[in-house]
Amino acid sequence: MELLQVIVLSLIQGFTEFLPISSSAHLLIPHHVFDWGDQGLAFDVAVHLGSLLAVISYFRKDIWKLLVAMTQHLRTGRHTENSQFAYYLLIGSLPLLILGLIGRDWIEINLRTLQIIIISTVLFAPLLLAADLFGNKKRKHQELDLYSAIFIGATQILALIPGASRSGLTITAALFLGFNRESASRISFMMAIPAIAGASFIKLFDLATRELPVQWTDIILGIFTSGVAAFICIALFLKLIDRVGFLPFVLYRLLLGSILFFAI
Repeated sequence: MELLQVIVLSLIQGFTEFLPISSSAHLLIPHHVFDWGDQGLAFDVAVHLGSLLAVISYFRKDIWKLLVAMTQHLRTGRHTENSQFAYYLLIGSLPLLILGLIGRDWIEINLRTLQIIIISTVLFAPLLLAADLFGNKKRKHQELDLYSAIFIGATQILALIPGASRSGLTITAALFLGFNRESASRISFMMAIPAIAGASFIKLFDLATRELPVQWTDIILGIFTSGVAAFICIALFLKLIDRVGFLPFVLYRLLLGSILFFAI
């Protein structure tokens, strides 16, 4: 790929992975609209690894507390708020990991079209707005329970559809369950860690078994650029979301869907 394409695609991945607007859809748009070639599996792995490193880095203190709590539970058998929260995040991630592994080839062949992107981009936007308007916004992320984790995690299955947005769906579900905006976003972002890690592992396995050529300069630049962009995005999003709400993202999705509809 050309240097411009590497930078643009890395920035797209980094800035859209954790926003409720679908990173997968945005990564497909340059291919369909500007006729850019497929970035390839290796580069796809790289930019997702960058996003993974960003979210781990941002939540490193929280993750450490969760890991310590899980370790203590395994040693003593005593649950704490942190250990329960950690297990619930893992449980919520299982549906996406399992179905993503089983159906990834079918999804790659049948769903990665511009028409699907347009439909899903527009279709799920009103649900996010409804959740933001009618959710009671009283629960904090520490109040995540098993039922809520399963429900939020199950909505991630729909994120296998390009344009649906994993973060958008999980935030929508959390808002409907009464979590406040920041807590819904935190749950979504932290639930992304096992989801992105699992998807990256699957793609790394595919990359290793297919013996595809790897452009290491593009890979390193992609990891770095997407990681920096994702870190900035997470920090700004959590800082501003209580003030701005989700209406700007809903309007953006509707506008994007309309532009793409008239562009094809």
